[in-house]
Parts: sequence; C-alpha cells; structure tokens
Amino acid sequence: MKSAEHIVKSYDEELRRLTTIVAQMGGLAESQLSGAIQSVVRRDSDLASSVVQADVKVDALQDEIDDFVVRLLALRQPMAIDLRLIVGALRIASDLERIADYAANVAKRAIALNQAPLVRPVHVVPRMGALVQAMIKDVLDAYVASDVEKAKSVWNRDEEVDEMYNSLFRELLTYMMEDARSIGICTHLLFIAKNIERIGDHATNIAELVHYTVTGQKMGGARPKGDVTSSTLPGQPDGGTA
Repeated sequence: MKSAEHIVKSYDEELRRLTTIVAQMGGLAESQLSGAIQSVVRRDSDLASSVVQADVKVDALQDEIDDFVVRLLALRQPMAIDLRLIVGALRIASDLERIADYAANVAKRAIALNQAPLVRPVHVVPRMGALVQAMIKDVLDAYVASDVEKAKSVWNRDEEVDEMYNSLFRELLTYMMEDARSIGICTHLLFIAKNIERIGDHATNIAELVHYTVTGQKMGGARPKGDVTSSTLPGQPDGGTA
C-alpha cells in the first residue's frame, strides 16, 4: 500500500513540475514581449539585441518540456484529465515558443526602426503590446489555476487586439500614400504590429487549450476575430516570416 501511495505522490509531483516548467516558459515569453515593446518605445537597440539573444532560453525550456512529456507518456500511461494535462502542456509550450519567436521578430524590426526618423503611428505599438501582455499573463494564471472563466476572458479579448491592428494598418496605409519616403519605416511598423497580433492569437490558442484540459470540451462558439486587413490590401505582411 505504501508503495502505491508513493507512486501516486511521485506522479502528482511530476505533473506539478510539468505545470511549473510551462509557467516558467510562459514568464520568459512574456518578458521577451515586454522587452521587445520597450525597445520600440525607447528606441533602444541594445535592449532589442538582448531580446533576440535570449530566445534560446525559451527554446531550451521547450526541449525540457518535450523530454518530460515523452517520459511521462512512456512511464505513466496517463488517462482522462491527466492525459489532457500532459498533452495540453506540450501544445501550450509550442504556442509559447511561437510567442517568443514573434517577440524576437519585433525586436529585430525595432533595431531597423530605431535607425529611422520617428513616425506618429508608433504610439499604437505599446498599446497593442500592453493588451497582449495582459492576455499572456492572464492565460498563464488561468493555466496554473485551471481557471476556465479567466481563460474565456482571454479568448474574448482577441477581437480587441485585431481591431487595434486594423486601425493601425489603415493609419499606416494613409501615411505611405501621403509620403512615399515613409514606406520603409511604416513597413517595419506593419510587421511589428502583425507580430504582436499573432502573439494575441497564440494567447487565444492557449486559452482554448486550458479550457479543453480542464473540461474535456472545446471552447463553444466561433473564435472572435476582427482582422480584416487581408481584404484591405493583398500581400499584407505575415508575422511568421518577419
């Protein structure tokens, strides 16, 4: 009996450890985004460079989670909510890795942007960044606490990010049409904004995963989306290739 209790206790500790590593990875990804946004606001290329270089730390944690999950699946043969928790952690880690990648993309663009004259639409970037940072923080809290309602709140906020991106997209188009000399600067800003918008999408993915992990059910209803820029101008920037 004691042996069985020990096994159960050890398994529970492993599951808690997995959650802790995912939360740690999320904290790093959130910090990466914060640094990237600040590098744009402060025009700080040194900070931007440090964000780019720190991306390897997030990748290392994803590798650790991958190895941990494989070991748990092989040794524990989990079922029901335990299986959802373990597979969910693997998928959340993938979303967090992409969030960190997009943050690094923002930082790379910031380095180029900081060498050019300042343009007024840049003020929208920290507002978008703050909104998305709050989504990441809240969805990580929801994950750690298995809080379905908080996850739903994050899921519903994605539309606000899209609307902010649409507004900036239109403003930048106006700038480029009025002054061809601003095209290069505005293009960098478009890529930065698109990367931030994509980070919001990944936070929304995590919210859906939290909901599924806890309830075993997919989030009800269609995902709220407000990005209409693809119908505004063909060939819009794709955050995945920035």
